[in-house]
Amino acid sequence: MTETWMSARKVGRAGWLTFTRPQALNALDGGMAAVVTQALRDWRNDPEVDLVMIDAEGPRAFCAGGDIAAVWHAARRGDFRTGAEFFRDEYRMNALIAEYPKPVIAFMQGFTMGGGVGVGGHARHRIVGETTKIAMPETGIGLVPDVGGTLILARAPGRIGEYLGVTGSRIEAADALLAGFADLYIPEAEWPSLKARLAETGDPGVLPSGHVPPPGRLADLQAEIDRIFALPDMRAIIAALEATGTAFAAETLAVLRRNCALSEEATLRLVRMTRETPTIRDALSNEFRFTLRAAKRGEFIEGVRAQLIEKDRNPNWTWTLDTLPAAKPDEMLAPLPAEWRIDFI
Repeated sequence: MTETWMSARKVGRAGWLTFTRPQALNALDGGMAAVVTQALRDWRNDPEVDLVMIDAEGPRAFCAGGDIAAVWHAARRGDFRTGAEFFRDEYRMNALIAEYPKPVIAFMQGFTMGGGVGVGGHARHRIVGETTKIAMPETGIGLVPDVGGTLILARAPGRIGEYLGVTGSRIEAADALLAGFADLYIPEAEWPSLKARLAETGDPGVLPSGHVPPPGRLADLQAEIDRIFALPDMRAIIAALEATGTAFAAETLAVLRRNCALSEEATLRLVRMTRETPTIRDALSNEFRFTLRAAKRGEFIEGVRAQLIEKDRNPNWTWTLDTLPAAKPDEMLAPLPAEWRIDFI
């Protein structure tokens, strides 16, 4: 097995995967996804492995997202296949984690965003701590919440999924538990001894419960979120926020007007599509409809330029929510040709 910035080894009764790229906030690239995929395939029927642990080096991030610079540079050269293959391989890994027959336990400290949610967010036991900051921020770069993120968003209570998906808002431990991105809050000082105990016993039953995180904010906002984000489209949501006049509404409006209108409208639809058929494979297949087309037909190149390459934070979007053609989200979310079906493992 070739290792990049991902360590895969067996320790005691555990298969143990560790992100080892802290200098880049453990951003996930294709080589790292390949290591995870191969390790999980190797351990699936290995009698020496009772469970799998996934963690990360460095205090700042579990994984702050996918390393999509290569996808952007390829698209700029007119090569759209590189990005399509990256996303497809990543999605196969996401499904493998979600459907894994052995317990997978993820320790998600610091920034856990985008591609990091795709690794940790589909584990059977998802642990967060006092530094955890989770987000699906893709609408800010001309993408949509992917890596199976729409499945988590679709299962969130009320309309919290629509809100988190279109705004890309960051949440901490209590809100991650409420929204369904995590299962347990455990103070991070306890993590090293807990990992050692898991490796020794191979038993997720040693995971403690009863720790209570600091309060979040989503519970207090849920009634307002549910009322507004149940509306049928982004224009109606914007109008309702404008009429509401609360501090939350003003904050949310500022975010929605800054992010990509096409991505926001498509995200709203994707969360609802996945809610109708809430499986990991349907979620990923639906998301791939957009991500496959995002560079060639969408706003991905401009969004990544502004946010990640030149970092001027001033994307020049083609459309606003007022000018977005009604047919454009339909085009981006149309079924894909058979050659681009995801061959799940």
